[in-house]
Amino acid sequence: MNCMHCRGTMERAYAPFHIDRKGIHLSLDQVPAWVCRQCGEPYFEAREVDSIQAILRTVDEQVALLEKTA
Repeated sequence: MNCMHCRGTMERAYAPFHIDRKGIHLSLDQVPAWVCRQCGEPYFEAREVDSIQAILRTVDEQVALLEKTA
């Protein structure tokens, strides 16, 4: 598998994922991913993307609850 960014070789490793969403900063330090050995670009498989989206849905729900009580 080659990196779509630089055409380097991809290997299974871990990569960080960070996002700011609705005033919350979410930081996942070690998400399984394909990581380019040359440029470090990570590519997440569907399973990891689904897990990240589930976490974000939970964050959205919790923020909505906090907003209702404020």
